[in-house]
Amino acid sequence: MFLKIQQKFQITLFIILLLPLARAQAESEIKIPAPPRLAASSYFLQDFDSGRILAERNADEVLPPASLTKIMTVYIAFRELSNNRLSLDEMVTISEKAWRTPGSKMFIEVNKQVKVEDLLKGIIIQSGNDASVAIAEHIAGDEQTFAEMMNQQAQRLGMNSTHFMNATGLPVPKQHYTTARDLATLTRAVIKEFPDYYRWDSIKEFTYNNITQKNRNTLLWRDETVDGVKTGHTEEAGYCLIASAKREKMRLISVVMGTKSKSARANESQTLLNYGFRFFETHKLYDANTELTTSRIWKGASDTVSLGVAEDLYVTISRRHYKEMKAATSVDVKIMAPVEQGDQLGVVNVTLLGEAVSTVPLVALNTVAKGSFIQRTYDAALLLMK
Repeated sequence: MFLKIQQKFQITLFIILLLPLARAQAESEIKIPAPPRLAASSYFLQDFDSGRILAERNADEVLPPASLTKIMTVYIAFRELSNNRLSLDEMVTISEKAWRTPGSKMFIEVNKQVKVEDLLKGIIIQSGNDASVAIAEHIAGDEQTFAEMMNQQAQRLGMNSTHFMNATGLPVPKQHYTTARDLATLTRAVIKEFPDYYRWDSIKEFTYNNITQKNRNTLLWRDETVDGVKTGHTEEAGYCLIASAKREKMRLISVVMGTKSKSARANESQTLLNYGFRFFETHKLYDANTELTTSRIWKGASDTVSLGVAEDLYVTISRRHYKEMKAATSVDVKIMAPVEQGDQLGVVNVTLLGEAVSTVPLVALNTVAKGSFIQRTYDAALLLMK
């Protein structure tokens, strides 16, 4: 009998001793190594779907963007196309100003007509300054007015530390600037809003006027998961690169600004992307406008209201911890009619091992009008009894 009690005591003691070790092991497994330190003025790494920032340094430092500017140039053109104010087959007459614009060129000729589609590919693949000015003039009348459109879109997107003076990225000291964070915001908008046009970013070369030029984004050759986005270089800005890659179902966006060479911007961007994919994973938890729960609604034409999220809910977490993640809804205690579709009536809380991962609004998926006099009176009586 004593031996059995002693054995039970030893087993219990062994378990008690192991518990701190198990907890320590679990805690150590979720610790993620610090992001790499890059030889760049500024950098930023973000998950495309969830928006979670995975690494950053000097992400809000105002810097010249060089040809990264052209992401906004094509973004405006894509908006014009989607709103049927521009067509891919539309012909653009090339001005002398566009033809004379210095820097990288598509080699369009003055007074010749060029299709919008060719100009856009000349901007995206060849980084043509001449093509950028030509499309700007065609859309807005002149480049200065186009720059005003660029700044309007920057403000709409929340790029609050950005100001554009031209469509090319040619330097205008202290007046043409942005940040790594703002450029990531712009890149997410391009990929999300215009996935069909974004595919052009992965084209490795383009021929116009019998001149073939290769895409300056060398990661397109080195990493098959990379499908964009844009390089930039001036003496003032250094060598810059915005890259995006998709591995399995996870897409990352990296912004690297102010490196010392073409190879450095590619290497540092690759390092940043590899870090993100190695230590993180992204999951889609809920679809937008899909009922997650219902709640009692008082004094309404209906007794219940459907609740869900307004946008697809993605979360980015450390790898191999998906099973330990929890999601819970928290609904307002007393919901009174009327309720409009989209009204926030609670939150969805996502946690991982007790730590907050994401909190998003829980919204009404349908409108509930105010009930009749009888319905309101009946519910008022029920509320008094509660």
